[in-house]
Formats: sequence, structure tokens, C-alpha cells
Amino acid sequence: MEPQLKDSVTDGIATVVIANPAKRNAMSAAMWRALPGVLDRLAADRAVRALVLTGEGDTFCAGADISTLREPGDEQQSLAVRAEEALAAFPKPTLAAVRGFCVGGGSQLAAACDLRFAEEGTRFGITPSKLGIVYPSSSTRRLTSLVGPSTAKYLLFSGELMDTERALRTGFVDEVHPAGALDKRVGEFSRILVSRSLLTQAAAKEFADGRTDRDAHWTEQARGSGDTAEGVAAFLERRAPRFTYGV
Repeated sequence: MEPQLKDSVTDGIATVVIANPAKRNAMSAAMWRALPGVLDRLAADRAVRALVLTGEGDTFCAGADISTLREPGDEQQSLAVRAEEALAAFPKPTLAAVRGFCVGGGSQLAAACDLRFAEEGTRFGITPSKLGIVYPSSSTRRLTSLVGPSTAKYLLFSGELMDTERALRTGFVDEVHPAGALDKRVGEFSRILVSRSLLTQAAAKEFADGRTDRDAHWTEQARGSGDTAEGVAAFLERRAPRFTYGV
């Protein structure tokens, strides 16, 4: 099978699958190039309320396909950064469902998601020091914001892998689940995300990511959305809310 990104939408949940099983789902240059376009298309789909990123089979992503590193280094890195930034900028909640290996560019993509759920036994690593590659400044800042300076330096200086216990303790992942339970939990939580107000989620995502110039924008969006009135009415009537922002 040719390396590819596969996507589908079911019940408001978009799923993007990294599929290159012959190389532990390593990202080829073509896959890096394709990801921003896939994300743009899914972001524009009003049926999509949340996105799950995962790998095909028993691993998430082993990083960049090393064979493509024969391309100019700057070009290879810029492709990965553009894909990472497109994922971080996705305007709806994103969740990485991680199992097996999440290494190099795989960890770069996982860190760009809003949340990360992992299966026990997953191994995480960021390995540019093994290849003599300078990790991008934007990726380093994102990693440091996620796990703190000490753990970021541990990962970047050594290239060593960490297990799910340490990943959970340092904040790289949000939940860890036994083998066989990850997909069920990801499905349950994704349905929770879809049931909530996209207005709240979109504003919270921007604020949590450091935007400080959009308070007036989101106040205006809230006034015109009807989500607040619907949420209050649903609470008082003891029923599930029917939020319409972005629909």
C-alpha cells in the first residue's frame, strides 16, 4: 500500500489516519505536504465538530520517513512545520489517539493536537539529536509549553524514549488506557466533544493557545450564536442542549 493519509467523517467526528504500515506509519514528504490540505477541507466541513488523528494498525507514527531526508534538510523541516502548524490551528477540538510508537515527527504531530490519549505500552520520543538535526523553534516552544523545560530538554538532548507513565506524569498525554480500550474511550470522549458548544470550544482553544486580541470577537460571536440561551434553557428543562454555532 502506498503511504497515505486516510480521512472519514462519522457523526460529526473526522478521523485522519496516518497509513504507512511498512515503515511504522512514518510520514513521507508527500504525506507532510498533503496534511494541511486535508485539514483545510475538514475544517471547512460544517458537519465536522471534532477531529481524531491516529495511525493505522498498532502504531501511531515513527516520525519522518528517513529515506526522504535525502531531500534538502530545510525543505524537509519546513514541510513538517507547515503540517504541524496546520494541525495546531485547526479551529475545532483535536485528539491524538496514540499507540505503539510516537516518535520524532509523530510526537511533533501529537503535540500539535489539543489532547492526547494513549494506550499502555506506547513509547514516545523526539530524536533529532540522533541525526544531527536542529529541532524547529516553534516545535520546541510547543513541546516546552506542554511538558515544561526540563522534560523538553531531556527528550531533545538525549533522544531517549519515555513510557506512558512518564508521558502522563509530565503532561505529554492526558489519559492512558489498557490495551484494547483506547478506541472505545476515544469514541466516547469524541462524542462528548461533539455534544458540547463549538462556540465555547473555539474561543477556549484560542485563549488557551495564547491569543489576547480576540475578546471582542468572541463576545460578539456569543451574542449572535444563541448557544448561551440554548444551554441555559436545556439546563432548566433537564434535556440535552442543541447547540447550533458553526452548524
